[in-house]
Amino acid sequence: MTTNSLLANLHGVNPDGTNPCGTNQQSAANGSSQHWDIFCLVVDNYGDIGVTWRLAKQLANEHKIKVNLWVDDLNSFAHILPELTPSRAKQSFNGVTIYKWEETNLAPFTPGSVLVEAFACELPNAVKDKLNQHKQTFGTQPVWINLEYLCAEDWVEGCHALPSMQSNGLQKWFYFPGFTTKTGGLICESNLLETCEQWQSNASNKLALLNEFGITGIKANDYLISLFSYENNTISALLNHYASKPEQATHVLVPQGRSVASVEQYLQAECGLTDATLTLGKPVPIGQITLHLLPMTNQESYDKLLWSCDLNIVRGEDSFLRAQWAQRPFIWHIYPQDEDYHLVKLNAFLAHYCKDWPQDVAEHYVELVNGFNVYNAQQVACELQAFDDQLEFIEQMAKIWPQSAINDTDLVSRLVQFVKSR
Repeated sequence: MTTNSLLANLHGVNPDGTNPCGTNQQSAANGSSQHWDIFCLVVDNYGDIGVTWRLAKQLANEHKIKVNLWVDDLNSFAHILPELTPSRAKQSFNGVTIYKWEETNLAPFTPGSVLVEAFACELPNAVKDKLNQHKQTFGTQPVWINLEYLCAEDWVEGCHALPSMQSNGLQKWFYFPGFTTKTGGLICESNLLETCEQWQSNASNKLALLNEFGITGIKANDYLISLFSYENNTISALLNHYASKPEQATHVLVPQGRSVASVEQYLQAECGLTDATLTLGKPVPIGQITLHLLPMTNQESYDKLLWSCDLNIVRGEDSFLRAQWAQRPFIWHIYPQDEDYHLVKLNAFLAHYCKDWPQDVAEHYVELVNGFNVYNAQQVACELQAFDDQLEFIEQMAKIWPQSAINDTDLVSRLVQFVKSR
């Protein structure tokens, strides 16, 4: 085997650039074309579609697989893909064909070799009927994957890759992203970490990016915070902390989203600015901090924003994972669940993330992140002092973490190999 052939196989493509998930002869035999269908029901505005859009792009760009992405809410999708036209039923970007998920578009649906049901979204009956017809005609079915939410809990290892026979006789496979070799891995493009490091090595990159956002007057050594959370009253404690640090000029960059309301409440209730609002192009200075509203942008620019900031406050799943790849300290505002089950998930992750930290440093960081998620402003204010004291170590560990988390290979490469083995 030549070097090029070896590298191609490791990345899930044949040496000629085609995908290895079956051959044309196999396709003809089982009646399937060699495309993948991914279905996404948008729940969290940007998290669900953010993950599936990255999945689809990486399958198409790195593994040379034809991908159809079916999305029910193209208006939300357009916030992270501005070129998208929400009213169009079919359009293509980055090698991916995007369909508006509605009954009229599903009439000509033809099953491919793989069907991915993102985050347990319920497939429409029209698609299930086509799968049944396919099995009755050809005796086979596409590999049906239920892609679950990212979870760091121990039980995930036991559930990952399990089959589930459906009442209609079709088989579905559960695929769990995770942080160990016994899970489905994490979405990470092949050159992402290297690109991030190159970007961060030159301070002019972040200044140029901010200029694209319409933000000027920031110095290379100013402290930058990105704030993209859900509504949270502890944001006031965070802002007060950095506003009162006399030795440090801090800029808080707030992408348009749900955290904006909490920032405006802080300005009105605690700063006495009764009619204060965040407006694009109009920075708001408060003590040692300056608040900036950022427009929603595409995923590539958001990644660069995370790379540019010294502290990232993120939410949901997509920005949470991208903050880890940014190799910078972060606070995760996890999506709230009934009976506070999200706190179990949060602390399962923190146990992984802090496993090699000194106990006292880990305890303070865990208390800070938990305080943010239980809306305890006093706890957040207290733990931010410890965060400052331990910042150099936390920054070092943030740089080391991605190599540990990736566990030899990424989710998409593992998924392609999983499909080949079915």
